[in-house]
Amino acid sequence: MEETTHYDVFVIGTGIAGQTAAEICVNNKMTVAIADNRAFGGTCALRGCDPKKILLQFTDLVHKSQLLMKHGISKPPKIKWKDVQKFKSSFTDSVPLSTEKKLADLGIDYYHQSPVFQNENQVLIEGKLISADTFVIATGMIPRELKFEGSEYLEISDDILNLKKLPKKVTFIGSGYVGMEFACMLATMGCKVTMIEQGVKPLSQFDDFLVQKLVAHLETIGITFIFNAEVVSIEKLKKNVKVHYKLQGKDQLLKSRKVYNTAGRVPSIEMLNLPKADIKSDKSGVLVNDFLQSTSNPNIFACGDVSSKSLPLTPLSGLQGYIVGNNIVKANSKKFDVPCVPSTVFTNPKLSTVGYSEEEAQKRFKNVKIYKGDGSGWYNAKKENNPVYAYKILVNERTNVIVGAHLLSSQANETINIFSMAIQQKMTVLEFKKQMFTYPSYSSDLKSMLKEEE
Repeated sequence: MEETTHYDVFVIGTGIAGQTAAEICVNNKMTVAIADNRAFGGTCALRGCDPKKILLQFTDLVHKSQLLMKHGISKPPKIKWKDVQKFKSSFTDSVPLSTEKKLADLGIDYYHQSPVFQNENQVLIEGKLISADTFVIATGMIPRELKFEGSEYLEISDDILNLKKLPKKVTFIGSGYVGMEFACMLATMGCKVTMIEQGVKPLSQFDDFLVQKLVAHLETIGITFIFNAEVVSIEKLKKNVKVHYKLQGKDQLLKSRKVYNTAGRVPSIEMLNLPKADIKSDKSGVLVNDFLQSTSNPNIFACGDVSSKSLPLTPLSGLQGYIVGNNIVKANSKKFDVPCVPSTVFTNPKLSTVGYSEEEAQKRFKNVKIYKGDGSGWYNAKKENNPVYAYKILVNERTNVIVGAHLLSSQANETINIFSMAIQQKMTVLEFKKQMFTYPSYSSDLKSMLKEEE
């Protein structure tokens, strides 16, 4: 087999991280190619945040009207799911072709396959042997494969996004971000939902005090949680799927129309044959240094969800793509310091976090002041007739600087950004309370969260 082509840079993955790195390199007069084994555009735009938020806004509408039943709303809005899906598709359908056009216009060659490393500077793709001075791995994450009898009958989040009609009864295996968001969406739309979780609680990265309140509320809207349970096998019936699981040593059965694997996501690196190119990786992804360069092969960079120094959040992927692109153009010119990144679970209500958790803060600082409370009696929650509103704010007692914020409310995804800025700017409680916010807004409540208990 003859070597056919050589590039300065070869990028694997067409999400925001890969595109950003590729664009910087080509704008700096480098020859660049990019490859993807799926439709071009990446997870966020095609099968992640963007289409998901489009569907969830309809759930928000239904949820809001349900809260206000008997207070002026006589019946909740009737959602035409087919039209919702059509609206969602109007955002996603054009992404692959427009991404290809953008790359072609930039002068980037592209390949529709996953490359396989042959050695440290060559890959095999579409039957061609291709070499490059530098490779960028930006392949993101994929659902964790569950291995038990009948696991081929499991569906994933992609299938939920493309549901043609809403099922009456579903089961989720795993209760992280994705599972919780879709479980909440389906339950709000009238579906009976069961969540089977191996651990003792869902959303293990989020604050326990707020997670408990969220779970208690979700149980009232039709979600059944089964903790400390292990799925043993799945059986396909004519119309339904039967889940066999163990709970406290006893065999249990559960029947539903669909069963979804939402047991987390893993770096998408299996098909690349990384050892052939001396690229070290573990369950966190491709192992990289502060310049997002492989710790074992200096000609390799990794950015976005697949890098060992990332979190599965789109703004971080874009930032890492920018850092990698710049470090290829000029070695070690940009260092990756994990910024203060807010994160939200888009359930109803929304659960958001930024900065340190209580546990991390206690380890890091000698004394931590905890402002924690329930805001369900406050005006903003009462006007929505919303029974759930809570918070926990963490402050370094010695300096009085805000170091962590955890919010549970219908507007938490927006108000967490204010705490993100405050933590980034190292604001003290006093400085924060001097800020003026519009009233009555959820932002204006943030100052009340920092009141001393009387």
